[in-house]
Amino acid sequence: MRGAQHGKHAGMWAAAVVVLNAVCAAGQAPVTTRVYKTVAGTNLALHIFRPAEQSVGSRLPGIVFFHGGGWTQGTPAQFFPQSRYLAGRGMVAISVEYRIQSRHGTTPRESLQDAKSALRWVRRNADELGLDPQRIAAAGGSAGGHLAAALACVTAFDEPGEDASVSPRPDALVLFNPVIDQSPGGWGHGEVSSYWRSFSPLHNIASNMPPTLFMVGTKDDFLPLPTAEEFRKKMAAAGARCELRLYPGAGHGFFNYRDGRNRHYYVTLLEMDTFLSALGWLRGKPSLTIPEGL
Repeated sequence: MRGAQHGKHAGMWAAAVVVLNAVCAAGQAPVTTRVYKTVAGTNLALHIFRPAEQSVGSRLPGIVFFHGGGWTQGTPAQFFPQSRYLAGRGMVAISVEYRIQSRHGTTPRESLQDAKSALRWVRRNADELGLDPQRIAAAGGSAGGHLAAALACVTAFDEPGEDASVSPRPDALVLFNPVIDQSPGGWGHGEVSSYWRSFSPLHNIASNMPPTLFMVGTKDDFLPLPTAEEFRKKMAAAGARCELRLYPGAGHGFFNYRDGRNRHYYVTLLEMDTFLSALGWLRGKPSLTIPEGL
């Protein structure tokens, strides 16, 4: 089963490289790239998208994206399209490079350590980025959705020696078919079996969870709908806001850009816009319409 999952992810995240090439070829490269961490001789970067006219001293809301790929593959380019859109709506949007098995020979543990380091770097450098440190969302798809959710509730897996006084906890979550259950029988259990209880967001929901948008297709092979509903119910029991959105007939990775020809990309982007607007983080109407024929 795990091999089949990796095979499916391989094709999915190889396509993300095509997105990266297309985005850069169209002159849509990130505004800035910053190294947030150097570990084992490897520099890890943040790809930062800013509004075209960000005033000096501004304190804008921010969002930090984590790509999918089963903690083994993937590229930050997956969320470049969403990042550029949100920058156009007045946010600072950041897509994170983190350690993965195929490039760094690491495990999911290191992926989460890097996610915590990235959020801490963003909050610590909020002044430089023009961010409000109390309005930073975490977002991600699949295994990246796990990382985003884990930032809100998993207390272990800090990078050794890192300043733990800076909180890695996001102030909102936007989750695209996140793999939030690593219990026996849950997705990815084999990779984290010795520490799954402290790694699985579904089993670490706390009373201080941030408001959450959770989007999943009804035909998702990796995230069963009962698991998504269990997450929503646990969030409600903890007194936390969780908006669960189901997309009939959609499978895993349904939200990806796909050269702009995927209707679900636009639908989920508008859903995210609505959610962030309801938090008071965005103003005005969405600057997006679904292209005709999709």
